[in-house]
Amino acid sequence: MRPTPSRRATATGALIAAAALLAVGMQGGAATAASDAATAAPAAAVKGADPGALPAKLSPAQRAELIADANATKAATAKELGLGSTEKLVVRDVVKDVDGTTHTRYERTLGGLPVLGGDLVVAESKAGTTQDVTRASKATGAQLKAVGTAADIAPATAEKQALTTARADGSKSTEASRAPRKVVWAASGTPQLAYETVVGGLQHDGTPNELHVITDASSGAKLFEWQAIETGTGNTQYSGQVTLGTSGSGTSYNLTDTERGSHKTYNLNRGTSGTGTLFSGTDDVWGNGNPSNAETAAADAHYGAAETWDFYKNVMGRTGIKGNGVGAYSRVHYGNSYVNAFWSDSCFCMTYGDGSGNAAPLTSLDVAAHEMTHGVTSNTAGLNYSGESGGLNEATSDIFAAGVEFYSNTATDPGDYLVGEKIDINGDGTPLRYMDKPSKDGASKDSWYSGLGSVDVHYSSGPANHFFYLLSEGSGAKTVNGVSYNSPTSDGLPVTGIGRDKALQIWFKALTTKFTSTTNYAAARTGTLAVASELYGATSAEYTAVANAWAGIAVGSRPGGGGTDPVGKVFQNTTAKAIADRSTTNIPVVVSGVTGNAPSALSVAVNITHTYRGDLVLDLVAPDGSAYRLKNSSSTDSADNVVATYTVNASSEVANGTWNLRIQDAYSGDTGTFNSVKLTF
Repeated sequence: MRPTPSRRATATGALIAAAALLAVGMQGGAATAASDAATAAPAAAVKGADPGALPAKLSPAQRAELIADANATKAATAKELGLGSTEKLVVRDVVKDVDGTTHTRYERTLGGLPVLGGDLVVAESKAGTTQDVTRASKATGAQLKAVGTAADIAPATAEKQALTTARADGSKSTEASRAPRKVVWAASGTPQLAYETVVGGLQHDGTPNELHVITDASSGAKLFEWQAIETGTGNTQYSGQVTLGTSGSGTSYNLTDTERGSHKTYNLNRGTSGTGTLFSGTDDVWGNGNPSNAETAAADAHYGAAETWDFYKNVMGRTGIKGNGVGAYSRVHYGNSYVNAFWSDSCFCMTYGDGSGNAAPLTSLDVAAHEMTHGVTSNTAGLNYSGESGGLNEATSDIFAAGVEFYSNTATDPGDYLVGEKIDINGDGTPLRYMDKPSKDGASKDSWYSGLGSVDVHYSSGPANHFFYLLSEGSGAKTVNGVSYNSPTSDGLPVTGIGRDKALQIWFKALTTKFTSTTNYAAARTGTLAVASELYGATSAEYTAVANAWAGIAVGSRPGGGGTDPVGKVFQNTTAKAIADRSTTNIPVVVSGVTGNAPSALSVAVNITHTYRGDLVLDLVAPDGSAYRLKNSSSTDSADNVVATYTVNASSEVANGTWNLRIQDAYSGDTGTFNSVKLTF
């Protein structure tokens, strides 16, 4: 390897199968060795955090030892968690804090069948005591035991239904890439026997298709779908002259980075399948900065992968996408004038098109980091690439892409809160996405609302990107690295940022220890607040900032008044209760010690898990029986869950007495669970 000058100014050294940068029409007991050698992430990046709660840096061997320990004790863990005799745990990942706390991520099987949505994370102290369990599904053991394994429909029927779904989504050359498999679907509502079919072929824009379709094994109806292709030195086109990790000597070199898990970069030469040809040459100089030279895009992609690897290793303590020290690979020159980039778990690789007219390859630093981060998400939380979890998946890639840019500090591509600003997708020099005000792209959403889960994941990512910007930099006008930002809030109140480094650490720890395949925006708020409490304390400025940043995008309320949670007393009911089909459920909240009438802006925060929230009619019923409508039913609102804060003018009502949240399930076929209601007087 012969390095050329690096432009980095400062440095200390990149369930879902795949993902694309752009929307394409789819919605779609601790081991001693590990303990002794573990060290925290750089202190400068997490100033003020509890050092014991920071992620430990684990070598691949140390991580493997922890996984082996978890495998050796998984039967005992299953028993401790109360799992049934036919349920088994499958160890997926283990991360560790400096204080010895381990966070073990498990998949589940029932009678040998995969339980999709059955994943969970178990936090265990150094002494071996279980501290917390985060579950993707609220399904009870009794509900799982009730699932039979005999299907009423044949696999061929499920395959036909899946192919029909794929064609309706615009897929081309559509075919099932493998036979349907029986699964237990537990990601939404009551667990049930189903088939999972994976449809191959191509999506409408030429992106490979890995569409997962879940079909009810009794009725043949579609239950769910998600797209598993998640779309997204040399002398580079975007990062100038940089150092690349290569292999070879004398007159024979190739793009294999032996220092970073042997990451390789291949030339597809306009093809759309296979690995392609490994870039090689007689010298160790790659590209000339011009897209007409095939090596230029390779240099950009190779550099982006190296910088992303270094970011995760040096800042987050994760060595490689899986944490096992094994590198992915990159493929460039996919297709002809293909305007996209994507990550695929099936090849464990990043793939890049050359853009319109093959003149602007999608190989900029943030795009490379975005795609590689899809791999990290897939191998940690496994956020389903559909609905609100899909938006959080996309946002995670944007968030850490920004982190990589700032970490790299490349002179020609300095850090910013823009996505794809170098690749000129729009043809007018504007970025693909904005984090300070996502709606500036014309499609992304600034804040959460009840229908967000039905929006394409590339646009439902907007609120989470906005949250990250607010948490990092705060609201209002600001200039960072020469770029002007002006970030609003949904409630019109200011947010004070805590700095990007702290925000990145909070999101990463939440991703790896709190998020599951079904995490939605409300659960992401819960997870990040839990992490902020672990790192900084529940009374810290950082904890308050996390809550305020979420409130700034309409997820939850602000702590302690200031016009958000109105100044006064809080009364709540947090006893979970099942919501039966076509029934009315009353949730009492006893209010006492309040003088006079209720306020004209009574805050009513509701959290309900439900597989079809359009079923639900919500009313707040005052002590005298007066009802205040919070939410109507809607046959077209098919998204999951109600997590919202409503404002009621209850100034004519005496405050003290028993109030009720009245929940009416208006339509048949779906059920749910009441989780909490909070009234703030």
